[in-house]
Order: sequence, then structure tokens, then C-alpha cells
Amino acid sequence: MMMECAALPKGWKREENVRKSGLSAGKIDVYYYSPNGKKFRSKPQLARYLGDAVDLSSFDFRTGKVNSLLLRKSKRQRGSSLYDYRNDSSLIPPIRQTASIFKQPVTVHKTQESRVKAELKHGPQDKPKQLFWEKRLQGLRACDMNEEEFQNLELPRNLRAVGPCITEDTLLQSIATALHVSNQPVTGQTGNKATLEKNPGVFINPDQPLLQALVVSDEDIKKQEEKVQVARKKLEDALKGFGIF
Repeated sequence: MMMECAALPKGWKREENVRKSGLSAGKIDVYYYSPNGKKFRSKPQLARYLGDAVDLSSFDFRTGKVNSLLLRKSKRQRGSSLYDYRNDSSLIPPIRQTASIFKQPVTVHKTQESRVKAELKHGPQDKPKQLFWEKRLQGLRACDMNEEEFQNLELPRNLRAVGPCITEDTLLQSIATALHVSNQPVTGQTGNKATLEKNPGVFINPDQPLLQALVVSDEDIKKQEEKVQVARKKLEDALKGFGIF
């Protein structure tokens, strides 16, 4: 459904499309069209096109309206950007402090070793992983050189997300990260389904993607091998068409 957008200059239109398939069926995608027909899929893309001609700081991309909460937030951010040089400790002239507080030389004797420090010196110290960090990528879409967003990948239906409000895009980002970064087998969340849904913040394993445990059968492997063979044959035919082989 396409309609005029009153929050943008005259001639701009807004369109809503409802996804009808996949794990994200029912989700609404919002697009904007310029008077010359150019399509925009995200607010950053829209801001780059309009530049300084239109202030989009209070524009809500999802609803197509001016959001007063965003307006107040942008004003607070602009106000906080004013730097207070009076409270900058780096600009205070240094005070010379060379006088010793001790009248006589002092010798410090260590009576015991710090057990905590000794333990920290040995072995790699890995930082703890943040739960649901993939949600920080929600709403971000990859674009090509023409600023056109790539099409969404539809995951198989047996891949089911685990966690609060995990979309199909977030699930895909979680799986891709685990395949490229993790040094251990990717098994998904092996915990009990009921406990994972009841309190995901406690029972979810941060080393695994936000995916319910999945068993890959020999039949699944065979089907994937057949797909790879078909893709290789298409690539071979394409290279022959260009005269490379």
C-alpha cells in the first residue's frame, strides 16, 4: 500500500509490504520513494540522499511521522555536546609534588603473595561474551554499490530461534558469526526448551548461536552435496560461456 508522506517534502511516498513467507512472516517492511521514483529502504540511506535539505532527527522511519520523543532526544544530545572547559582536569596547571611525606627512608616487606594476581598471570584471559549481542545488529542491512539492499535469505523451517524477539535476520547473523569465529562445533542451544523459554538470560549458552539444537542427518548432508554439485556445474557452464575454460 503506497501513500503520500506528509513528514517529507511534497511528492515523497511511503509503502508498506507485509512478508508472507519464512520465519518472519507477518513482519512489515517500509519503503520510501522520491518524486523521481528512487527507492529507499533505511533511514541512513534516506538521510544521505536528502543531506541538509531536510532534518530527519525527529523523523520516525517506521511510521513516517515526526516523533516528539526523538526531537527531545536530539536536543539533549546537542546540548550535551557543548564542552565545559572549566571542568576539564587536563587544562589545570600541574602542581609540583616532590616533597616526601616520610621523614626517614621506609622499607616495605611483603609477607605474602597475592593469590589472585598470581592466578591471573597464567593462561589466556578471555573476556566474557555478552548475551543477545546479535540484537544490536537488528535493523542494519547490507547494501551494494548502488545502495540497494541485498535480498533476505530464507532459512529452512527446522531452524528455530531461541530468545526474546529474535528475528530471522538476527538468527542468520548469529549462525554466520558462530561458523566464522567459533573454534568449537556449532550445535545450537542444547538446553531444555522449557527452561530456555522461561529464563533465556540464565540458561542460554553464549558460545552457541541463538538456535535450538539441530541434528543433521545423513540425508541432509546428501541433499546439500547435491546442491553443491549443481552449483559447481552452473559455474563451470558460465566460465565456459566466457571462454575461460
